[in-house]
Amino acid sequence: MFAASSPRQWLSLHTAVILLSLVIYVALSLARRQRRHPSAAIGWVLFLALAPYLALPLFLLFGTRKTVRARHHPRVAIDGAGREALHEPAGRFRALAFGLGLPAPVPCRDLAIHEDGEVALERLCTLLLSARHTIEVSTFVLGRDEVGDNIVALLARRARDGVRVRFMIDGVGRYLGGSPALHPLRAAGVEVGLFVRPWSSPLRGRVNLRNHRKVAIADGTWLWTGGRNLAAEYFVGRTTLGRRERAWTDLSFDLHGPLAVQAREQFERDWAIAVGQPPPLVRRLPLPVAAAGEPLVQFLPSGPDQADDTVHELLIDACFNAQARILAVTPYFVPDPVLLMAFALAARRGVTVDLVLPRRSNHRLADLARPTAVRELLASGARVWLAPSMLHAKLVVVDRTVALAGSLNLDARSLFLNYEMMVAFYDAAAIERFTAWGEQVRADAEGQQPQRVGALREVGEGLLRWLTFQL
Repeated sequence: MFAASSPRQWLSLHTAVILLSLVIYVALSLARRQRRHPSAAIGWVLFLALAPYLALPLFLLFGTRKTVRARHHPRVAIDGAGREALHEPAGRFRALAFGLGLPAPVPCRDLAIHEDGEVALERLCTLLLSARHTIEVSTFVLGRDEVGDNIVALLARRARDGVRVRFMIDGVGRYLGGSPALHPLRAAGVEVGLFVRPWSSPLRGRVNLRNHRKVAIADGTWLWTGGRNLAAEYFVGRTTLGRRERAWTDLSFDLHGPLAVQAREQFERDWAIAVGQPPPLVRRLPLPVAAAGEPLVQFLPSGPDQADDTVHELLIDACFNAQARILAVTPYFVPDPVLLMAFALAARRGVTVDLVLPRRSNHRLADLARPTAVRELLASGARVWLAPSMLHAKLVVVDRTVALAGSLNLDARSLFLNYEMMVAFYDAAAIERFTAWGEQVRADAEGQQPQRVGALREVGEGLLRWLTFQL
């Protein structure tokens, strides 16, 4: 009854689908002001051209990178206080943070850098028990294990005590911890928010945007944060087949002061996304003026909710302006070419660049994708150190003038797709303590030597880098 389609008609239809897919890609990228890394943009265009029937749905699901519009007007000029800060050791870093619209530096009190997981867990529990009015907790993973169960029980207990407790977990990260039961929290009166559940936002293109921020806040005055998720491997080690495995090496800290207020304001915005509410109108309180010589810290959010790639740009600028030393500790090293070039150029002009990685991380894809970047660093004169066991810490110290610690890994996913947060420390004593922590990790690691590889392997690593950036 119907004539079969000719090959020419099929090709015309196929060409139309390809063109439509590319038009949708360009239109959405322009409308949403999605500034993409060149490798990601080229990858999507090729994917859409070669396999439009598969690529277009995936782009609509995973293609969004920013949830706010990029700025199209200049920032306010640096004021007198900002110009004065330029003459301080970390003045350029602070000036750029100001230009990116990040929260101002604030005084810090009672900084505690956790020696190991047991200390970190003890400090976290002490913070939760100290709260009288409110507790906010955000995590990427909640383990279905002894640590996760104990945290759930403690939060439920505090809610029954009359404290308002809010617990937020990433919608995908929840399943990475074994899909822990959240009903005991809800039954005790804890408010639970799942951040961007995969099945709830496919048409908004945000499925691939994950909340990787990890905080616990008591009464808006005490902040616990860093790289640790709420699972056994980050604190005490996991028990497998009756045998206790060693806890991962990780970095977390807690402190008192206005930084907790800023972290709570960020939590409010993330919470609104998790529970499907409009963004809150956060009333910013006047920040206290730091006394002379008082330690200063700065809250550095990064991710789709920021118009700029804030921490990425701060790191690049810090590398270009480093004079003596860069110490970086990260579990995954798959940076974009610009950040990699910044590290390499610093090493070539005589800056001592030390990068500390785990010999083998918990993400095999990241390990397979990192050798190209490592080889380029080694060729530039940088030193790469491999820790014998899993290293999950995130730390960058530049010239002992600024130390960055928090949740952000030095890979493209953390730099461009995840909701992340770092804290910048400007106090000499705090920087020295973070440097000592990083040096201890480096002392236990083994230096990596340059290796030659074939062209086929380089091509494979390139494909893996694109895949790990998207997923």
